[in-house]
Amino acid sequence: MSEIPPPTVPPATPPPPGGGSYTPPPPPPPGGGGYTPPPSGGGGYTPGPASSDRTLMVVLSYLGLLALIPYLTKKEDPDIHWHAKNGVGLLILDVVIWVVFLILGFVLPADILGCGLSMISCIVWIGVLILHVYCIIQAVGGKRPRIPVVTDFAEKSL
Repeated sequence: MSEIPPPTVPPATPPPPGGGSYTPPPPPPPGGGGYTPPPSGGGGYTPGPASSDRTLMVVLSYLGLLALIPYLTKKEDPDIHWHAKNGVGLLILDVVIWVVFLILGFVLPADILGCGLSMISCIVWIGVLILHVYCIIQAVGGKRPRIPVVTDFAEKSL
């Protein structure tokens, strides 16, 4: 028989191109399999649960009937409660405006001021929508938007 040289075994990990050495990644932690968050220590923004909860509650404060959620549930946080009271005051203003336009729609003759009243109410509701969006932007930015009559009413009565 002829002699066959023994087969050579390739290395477990090939060397990187261009030379150098290779160190394999560390083994997974024992008993794990779950997610391990990256170590905090700088650079990245990691929001906490209070931060996301605060932002959600502040946004809800200026979304009509949803303002009742932070108003009734977040009484221990004075900042969220202030925004919730302001939002409930804004909700009351919305209802008052709606009632005024409803009454004017029944009282005024439709052939004389019907179209004009519709245009005025459309402009007013666009203004109210802009006011809601402005309050949300200010509140998320950490400011307390003051609506002249509404905020005073909310601070005294609610």
